[in-house]
Amino acid sequence: MVLSFVGKIQKGISHFVHKRHDFSEELMAEDVREGYFAVVAMKDGETKRFIIGLEYLSDPEFLGLLDQAQEEYGFIQKGAIAVPCLPQQLQNILDGHR
Repeated sequence: MVLSFVGKIQKGISHFVHKRHDFSEELMAEDVREGYFAVVAMKDGETKRFIIGLEYLSDPEFLGLLDQAQEEYGFIQKGAIAVPCLPQQLQNILDGHR
């Protein structure tokens, strides 16, 4: 299931706008370059937007977040992908991948 989701991300997720959770116009995807996608980490009232390279789609920890997002939000998300974690948790995953 996650591989199907990953495939959808790779086919141009950067061309959509995230409309879930009443995010403002600043979450428009014009700043997302080819080869990247937007992710919004949100939990306990903390929200932060990240621009992430496609190489993270092979990171087991990041894929675990996508599984959690699928369970909580489903596959119907458009635009920035919402993941149910604190922004610092996502930052730690991104920092550990480098």
